[in-house]
Amino acid sequence: MRTAAISRKTSETEISLEINLDGEGKAEIDTGIGFFDHMLDAFTRHSGFDLKVKAEGDLIVDGHHLIEDVGIVLGKALNEALGDKKGIVRFGDARVPMDEALAEVILDIGGRSYHVMDAKFTSPRVGDFSTQMVGHFFESITNNAGITMHSRVTGHNDHHMIEALFKAFAYSMKTATFIEGESVKSTKGCL
Repeated sequence: MRTAAISRKTSETEISLEINLDGEGKAEIDTGIGFFDHMLDAFTRHSGFDLKVKAEGDLIVDGHHLIEDVGIVLGKALNEALGDKKGIVRFGDARVPMDEALAEVILDIGGRSYHVMDAKFTSPRVGDFSTQMVGHFFESITNNAGITMHSRVTGHNDHHMIEALFKAFAYSMKTATFIEGESVKSTKGCL
């Protein structure tokens, strides 16, 4: 089974997360930030991964620490669940429309962390979720999972743009983590 269970406790947050890469898209998400829960649920359903997240934090300050720490824990869990990465496709890409918004995510689960995002949001928040945290969340995942990810989104409704990004990330991960053989897709022999 390609699964992982990771917990992280700091003076600012307490996160517990379980993931099953060979799941059925089942989600149990509770972060205290409604829109963030909605995005993690969308990621789960469209990736086909099972994901459980219980997160508590200093939301009285703002959502920054909690969103960042969920990204850190999700990245670590993805890396652990992928193990030696033998047989995975490794690369994934997806373009996802949502009404006027169009998002594109291209990624490589190659062991090198790098994140590039081209997105211009016009609102400071969607619900209780700061739009500044979108890029930071994905950067936290890629840094902890060893993923290179390039993404961009256009549109004018920030809700649609962010949701399209999360769904494009989901489909890219679904493709990249698919098992198609037994060898490691690298001239180095390891990822």
